Amino acid sequence: MENSAFPKCQQCDKGDLVPLSDFGSQGAPIHYKAWVCTNPDCGYNLKIRNGDVFIGEPILSGTLHSRAR
Repeated sequence: MENSAFPKCQQCDKGDLVPLSDFGSQGAPIHYKAWVCTNPDCGYNLKIRNGDVFIGEPILSGTLHSRAR
């Protein structure tokens, strides 16, 4: 039996849900801001923004954002 540190995705039952963190507008870390399935064919995600929970939002490529200089 396989032992995983992350919960199994309940939508596809193939990937794991992994936590993602970010930084707030003032630079403070925001831990576990999102949970995303590791199976690219699944795309399940759960995000917290301003205290609200969003499920299944479109996933966009980070390459579309311009870098701060």
